[in-house]
Amino acid sequence: QVQLVESGGGLVQAGQSLTLSCAASGRIFSINTMDWYRQAPGKQRELVASISSGDNTNYADSVKARFTVSRDIAKKAVYLQMNSLKPEDTAVYYCRLTMNRGSYGGMYIYWGQGTQVTVSS
Repeated sequence: QVQLVESGGGLVQAGQSLTLSCAASGRIFSINTMDWYRQAPGKQRELVASISSGDNTNYADSVKARFTVSRDIAKKAVYLQMNSLKPEDTAVYYCRLTMNRGSYGGMYIYWGQGTQVTVSS
C-alpha cells in the first residue's frame, strides 16, 4: 500500500509565501510523476504543477512564475514552493503520485488527503 501525507498548508496574507510538502511511503516503484492539484469550493480539482521522473515540470498558467515544484528522490517527497500568493489560490491542495504498471500497462494513481491553503486579501 502507498500513503501520501501533505503538510505545510495554512493561512497567509496575499503576497506571502508557503511551501507544501508531500511524503510518500509504502511500496514505491517506477514513479512516473508527482503532482500537485487543488480544489477550491464549488470548483473542479485542477492540476497545479507536475514533475516527472526525468525532472520535467509542468505548471498551470495561473501559477507560472509564482510556484515551483521540486522533488527529493531519496526522501520520496515532492514540494511546492508558492510565492506571491493570491486570494484565488485559496483551495485544498492535494498531492498525487503516479507509478508505471510495467507490462500491465497504465498507471497506479495515489492521492493524499489534502492540506488547506487560505490566502486573505
